[in-house]
Amino acid sequence: MLRWLALVLLLIASPALAQEGKPDLVLTGEITGADHQTYKPVPFDVPVGTTRVTVAFDYTGRENKTVVDLGLLDPIRFRGWSGGNKKGFFVSTEAATASYLPGPLPAGKWTLLLGVPNARPNSKATYEAKVWFAHGPVALPATLSKATTPGWYRGDLHMHTAHSDGGCTTGDAPRAPCPVYRTVLAAQAAGLDFIAVTDHNTTSQAEALTELQPAFPNLLLMVGREITTFQGHANVFGPTAFIDFRLGSKTVPTIRSLQQAVKASGGVFSINHPAVPSGEMCMGCGWTAKDTDYDAVQAIEVANGGNEKALGGFEGVLSGVPFWEAQLNQGRRITAVGGSDNHDAGIPHDKPSAVGRPATVIHAEGLSTEALLTGLKAGRVFIDLDGTRDRMLELSAKAGDRTAVMGGTLAAKPGEAVVFVASVTGVDAAGLEVIQGGAKVTPVISDGKFEIRMGQGKSWVRVNVRDAGGRLLLIGNPIYLTPAA
Repeated sequence: MLRWLALVLLLIASPALAQEGKPDLVLTGEITGADHQTYKPVPFDVPVGTTRVTVAFDYTGRENKTVVDLGLLDPIRFRGWSGGNKKGFFVSTEAATASYLPGPLPAGKWTLLLGVPNARPNSKATYEAKVWFAHGPVALPATLSKATTPGWYRGDLHMHTAHSDGGCTTGDAPRAPCPVYRTVLAAQAAGLDFIAVTDHNTTSQAEALTELQPAFPNLLLMVGREITTFQGHANVFGPTAFIDFRLGSKTVPTIRSLQQAVKASGGVFSINHPAVPSGEMCMGCGWTAKDTDYDAVQAIEVANGGNEKALGGFEGVLSGVPFWEAQLNQGRRITAVGGSDNHDAGIPHDKPSAVGRPATVIHAEGLSTEALLTGLKAGRVFIDLDGTRDRMLELSAKAGDRTAVMGGTLAAKPGEAVVFVASVTGVDAAGLEVIQGGAKVTPVISDGKFEIRMGQGKSWVRVNVRDAGGRLLLIGNPIYLTPAA
């Protein structure tokens, strides 16, 4: 009973959903003693093309025991009732605040429904409802304590739940579709800062993630999907609206048409486990899509937890590193990422394909979907293959007075010395490995510092870290070298 009461008090005290900018509508009015135990409809118009409606609500008169409950109707149906447990909510096509129903947002007359359980005779109070309308692709709202704190954030970009083929042991069932909360709890136990739940071809998991997010203020719950085609799998991060995955059909005749749809939605496109053989054992798992526009690919999953399980490690025929480095050698700047590809949230963290193993570590301006995806595209990213909480890898470079960090570009004259510094924590820096243009090179390394002479054309340099036995622990992204004018 006490835990239930604490939850209710938390919900009542929780702030309204954070919004940027001026509200599109402000609805105001009075609550008087005459409204005692009645329902007051407050109509408002939702414009065509709205993709999310957000409401922040408050009222006066609590000192006189005035109580106002809150609900919502669209022109066609009832959309939810939160009573007095929330000061704000949102509804969108794929997700909504707990108490409210997701679904289409028809234009026309909507109603904010105010219930008044109590208003004393001769009392007078006022209410205010701020309303925002989003148009186009929208991210799900989240309230996080580190949302605006720059730094390194650790997460898992590839996992599955009951919304596709994820299963786990739950209750008395020996094996059952695994509810989303089990994955979230596993991510919290692994010490992650963010996860992207990427069920196959769907974003139905968005509803569960939205409901769970307030209870995990230090763990960002991102919506993704694994677009699963007969010619390859790719994660899309960011949007929640439907993206047609039927590659080879009349609606999606080519991979480029699919990529254009992802771009139009504002999504980030990341090719998954590209080196896995595609056949009857795993149809479409390897990347075989002809005429892929690799300039429209922002990331490639080079380390996959399922592949670690199959190979006993992350290196070998299933590694995505050669596929990725081939694109780098074509002059493209695509970020290497990792993902557990977890299908069972009950796997212990020290086992392959557990949630958070491997972890993708992103330097971002804050813990938000927008900031993380911006950081991912910028390439200041490394992969912690064991999914630890403390291993770090950074790479910087300097030529003259010009500098760059991992993911950045440095201009240098042919023959000029470029000094690199690899900063490694949580693991022995003696295991540092330098890769240039896809080949291992052996410069003299002292305290993480080494020198490479600029060649005649473009190049790239990155580092890995191995343990004393040669096992790969960390994979770094490149610094790109370009000839100075």
